[in-house]
Amino acid sequence: MANREFNVLFLCTGNSARSIMAECAMGRWGKGKFKAFSAGSHPSGTVHPMTIQLLNELNYETRRLRSKSWDEFARSDGAPLDFVFTVCDKVAGEMCPVWPGQPITAHWGAEDPAAFVGSEESRRRFFLRIYTELENRIKIFTSLPFDSLDRFALERRVREIGTIKPPNDK
Repeated sequence: MANREFNVLFLCTGNSARSIMAECAMGRWGKGKFKAFSAGSHPSGTVHPMTIQLLNELNYETRRLRSKSWDEFARSDGAPLDFVFTVCDKVAGEMCPVWPGQPITAHWGAEDPAAFVGSEESRRRFFLRIYTELENRIKIFTSLPFDSLDRFALERRVREIGTIKPPNDK
């Protein structure tokens, strides 16, 4: 694959937590090589407050983050996508639009932190756990030897990354 910036879209149903966190992590770890976006099949319209809080704690710029529909990225005049990753099981089972650019797709499912019930501190820890899981996958992805992988090998590798599970909490 050529030396250029790749467009990566992270999808979730509500686009309020996981996909937003993945967009930010890809922006950090893939800076200069990847341009990250996120969207939802049924966007909530707002980014979850705990997502914003966590990302601020991790020194991300959050003012421009917003919950948006995947329709913004499925338009024929949209930027061609190189990779599309679903990060929730529900959206992975939905009929996705046809993406411009014939991107490589994979499912990188993670539990929904927005659905987690518990104290404020336990919710914050859960959000951090999910962020870390996504960030670890993104670090592995951004370190792949893109110049030496053909499309089929790259498809296999990105799907394998989606099967990586975090170590059990101790």
